[in-house]
Amino acid sequence: MIADVVPVIPESAPFSPEQRAWLNGFFAGVFARRLNPVSAPAPAAPALLAPLTIYFGSQTGTAEGLARRAAKEAGKRGFAPTVVDLAHASLERLMQDANVLLITSTYGDGEPPDNARALHASLASACATGGATAPAWASVRYSVCAIGDRNYPGFCQCGREFDERLERLGARRAAPRVDCDVDVEPAFQAWLGTALNALAPSTSPSPVLAPAATPAVAPEPPGISRTRPWSAPLKRVHRLTAATSAKEVNHIEFGLAGSGLTYEPGDALGVFPKNCPDHVESILASLGCDGEEGVPTPAGERSLRSALSDHYDLGKPSPELLAALAVGAAPAGPQVLDALRTVKPGRLGAVAFVSHLRKLQPRLYSIASSLKAHPAEVHLTVGAVRYELAGIRRLGVCSTFLADRCAVHEGTAPVFVHANRAFRLPERGDVPVIMIGPGTGIAPFRAFLEERRASGATGKAWLFFGDQHAATDFLYADELAQFQREGVLTQLDTAFSRDQAEKIYVQHRMAEHARELHAWLESGAHVYVCGDASRMAKDVHAALISAVQTAGGMTVTAATDYVQGLQTQKRYARDVY
Repeated sequence: MIADVVPVIPESAPFSPEQRAWLNGFFAGVFARRLNPVSAPAPAAPALLAPLTIYFGSQTGTAEGLARRAAKEAGKRGFAPTVVDLAHASLERLMQDANVLLITSTYGDGEPPDNARALHASLASACATGGATAPAWASVRYSVCAIGDRNYPGFCQCGREFDERLERLGARRAAPRVDCDVDVEPAFQAWLGTALNALAPSTSPSPVLAPAATPAVAPEPPGISRTRPWSAPLKRVHRLTAATSAKEVNHIEFGLAGSGLTYEPGDALGVFPKNCPDHVESILASLGCDGEEGVPTPAGERSLRSALSDHYDLGKPSPELLAALAVGAAPAGPQVLDALRTVKPGRLGAVAFVSHLRKLQPRLYSIASSLKAHPAEVHLTVGAVRYELAGIRRLGVCSTFLADRCAVHEGTAPVFVHANRAFRLPERGDVPVIMIGPGTGIAPFRAFLEERRASGATGKAWLFFGDQHAATDFLYADELAQFQREGVLTQLDTAFSRDQAEKIYVQHRMAEHARELHAWLESGAHVYVCGDASRMAKDVHAALISAVQTAGGMTVTAATDYVQGLQTQKRYARDVY
């Protein structure tokens, strides 16, 4: 007797939701025929799914999120997608893949994300030595989605290098690489549709499993997101640095009640700012406009004043704007206003002018709070940027929007949560953590400590913090002292660079504690770094390798491999910018 139970593919099985649903339906048809062989029609033969490996290189979670969306779309189009962290990729594995999508960000000075470093270096070495070349790679078809920021010289450099090196080794580019600016959505959607069509199997898949001609990539999931932000009330702005400090760092609190927004320590909050009204008026004066001219914006037609305030980036001028103004890049200056001041008013009409501007983008800030400690709130630690250059007062767009104008004039700001799965506390609360966060880099570690206290974590915690002066720049000093008294923070080492003749930074404190650092690592500790990518993060990385080398009695190569192993094991994470 046949049991009248239909097997179901478990959610833990290595299939996408679409594949799992199709397989469950197929099995249901098979068992229905066995239970009622007379009336049940024979199930259609399962279509062969084309294998597809989607690799992601991600520093802050953007590329990972896009990779998972790509997998969902690929599952609808007759592919069997597998999403792979580039930390687990290798030349040998890549050469065995028939179809590859590679989605990677670039950060710092054109550098690969941490999880992509090893493969990036392996590909460079293979190209330099001529090893692992065609025909071994000839069966690999690929396409690359590169993510970057046009404000930086190394825009999309990591993605470009992956693309070029794969081609050089003999892999076949199935669809052209796309270089996405910070507003990734339009370029990503166009690229994914083109790439999946190019990689599609020659035989049409079953229409039940994957419609043959899906016209567009599915949009972001419903809910609050970058394209659908929520207007959050600003509850509090509190200056953390003393009035006599050379720096202005503010603690910012937003309310989330009624939004449904949730976040984890390690995530970031995206904030959409408005441009400074005085800056907007200076732009209008340089254009010779009164601000009431109607112009197009991403939100529809608005007055020029409203467009410049809410919708367009007035920072670094685009090459298109410089060409329209006949201004060379060298004398253009760092902002749109500098370029306008080199030409006579009226050189460009309002509509033509805004057509050469980039969209105003949200700023991402590491979240400095735990929901367990502050229900329905989210906190930030933001350094306000203010300086003068070429006789013009310059202001950080979002940092001064939050410090000066949001509470007084706006009351709210459009926000969304940017998940960063690569920067998470260990799942087990008894695992020790080492946190290195000078300046505003302390933000996620305040969240980590609040979370560990609220959840009753028992693991040791060690924080390295640094800034200029202890008397004026010791951010969250009272809270850190309380964490220590409660045993949540086991050890605190500070480095105040200007409090003595010789400058001391967090990497110097790490060197002083090399043996203890190594002992923590050997006991299973996770290491986290947050802050400046261009200098601090590099110096801290070198200090970590040096500590392992010294205390572990290793060669430089062995110590470097040890630290690389920490990254591969997800025990060394960096939130750097």
